Amino acid sequence: MLTERLLTERQTEIVAIATAEGRVGVDDLAARFDVTPQTIRRDLNELCDRGILARNYGGARLASSVVNDRYEERRDSYADEKRRIGMAAAAMIPNQSSLILNIGTTTEQVARAIYDHRDLLVITNNINVINILSGSPTKELLLAGGVVRQSDGGVVGEAAMEFMRQFRVDLAVIGASAMDEDGAILDYDYREVSVARAIIETARRTMLVVDQSKFDRRATVRIGHVGQLDCVVTDATPSDLFQEVCAREGVEIIVADGCSTPSPHSGD
Repeated sequence: MLTERLLTERQTEIVAIATAEGRVGVDDLAARFDVTPQTIRRDLNELCDRGILARNYGGARLASSVVNDRYEERRDSYADEKRRIGMAAAAMIPNQSSLILNIGTTTEQVARAIYDHRDLLVITNNINVINILSGSPTKELLLAGGVVRQSDGGVVGEAAMEFMRQFRVDLAVIGASAMDEDGAILDYDYREVSVARAIIETARRTMLVVDQSKFDRRATVRIGHVGQLDCVVTDATPSDLFQEVCAREGVEIIVADGCSTPSPHSGD
């Protein structure tokens, strides 16, 4: 392959290690090649830019557009950033409202952040959200029925999709596995995507919560487009192109612990 001929010997070996082990760590590679962590980060950045590897917490993994990371890896990856996103999202969720939280480790952080909210109706297809909010003050919790994906506690499939279509909620908070700069919202499991689409349709307002790593990932199944949303909550300022798409579509970008980019229609 042309791409492989352009790689340095060290980068080629890094790709071979990632292929064999599924992922590589900065510190391990630095020790293995007897170079500085900064040198390894430059190698990984180049390999990620070429689409050979994809960024992961503490290193990188073999790039794949068809298989998601294991739940434990996703939960631990960008954990502090997801916590900040969850807190920023929760600050925009009023008491005495109805909302849907879908599958995802970032939506689970939203659930943690609304634990002390009162008089909420929370509907979800995420068993972890139910576990997080159980025992919280004055909340009614509804769990969708359907196929339980044992890898992460997600409830997916046609039954879950039809369950969601019964409702008309104030707000939907959804996650995604990947984002394209042109505004496409992407995931891996078509069964999960069908439920996410139904959730978007049933909500008066929709909020997407995604950490910065989702903009560096690829996935194969399209949930929809950012133009279908009202706001995006993330932890770092997205690319200029993505910001332009959001501005054109009237979608607000909220950067957790940062500033917000208001929608052109926010004063309407």
